[in-house]
Amino acid sequence: MIFHISIPADDPAATAQFLAALWQGRAYAFPPFGKGSWVTMAGDDRNSAVEIYPRGTVMVHGGDEAYDVQAGQVDGVREQAGHAAIATPLDIDQVIALAERFGIAARICDRGPFHVIELWIDGCTMFEALTPAFQQEYLRAMTIEGWEGFLAAAA
Repeated sequence: MIFHISIPADDPAATAQFLAALWQGRAYAFPPFGKGSWVTMAGDDRNSAVEIYPRGTVMVHGGDEAYDVQAGQVDGVREQAGHAAIATPLDIDQVIALAERFGIAARICDRGPFHVIELWIDGCTMFEALTPAFQQEYLRAMTIEGWEGFLAAAA
């Protein structure tokens, strides 16, 4: 189970506000990890959160807390392989409208056994939003047995 993740963003405050609206949660400044960092809290039963750091912030092993957070550009790389699938209580039209309001690219995608709405923050960080209907598809499909059946059918 994942409780929180962290991502970089060009405008951490705007990204935090977008995610808060998507979750119907709250966004706050996050001073423990440097000036300009924000956190979005879902307010759900798991206390799910996304920490948002200014792009270029890196974590390195060392220091008093086993890592230090340092600002600075990382080789100019914006794209990454990491992403997260997150639940939203909003429906498809509401998610698309919210993305448009925040200038975030959005599209509905068929992942085979389930659907998602891809949300591209800053054009380079992807979240997969699962509406209530998409969450039901995901929960039915993403079991060990369900995934093994999907792989067997695809083979």
